Amino acid sequence: MKKQKKCYIYTRVSTAIQVDGYSLDAQKDKLRKYAEYQDMTIAEEFSDEGHSGKNIKGRPEFVRMMEKIESGEDGVEYI
Repeated sequence: MKKQKKCYIYTRVSTAIQVDGYSLDAQKDKLRKYAEYQDMTIAEEFSDEGHSGKNIKGRPEFVRMMEKIESGEDGVEYI
């Protein structure tokens, strides 16, 4: 039996203009399609809207995602 691949989806935009625009939705759409193409189940989606990508400070969803990966609670192998 083939093992089911599980993944998380993480999206981020830096500015309020990007949050209100097309960028975040486009990221999510592409990632969902890629997961489907790769026959992956999306265990959860994380999104930091309007946060800089310079470091993880101020990116609460990224930190939460990393904590879940470390705990192994969802058995996720891909992001």
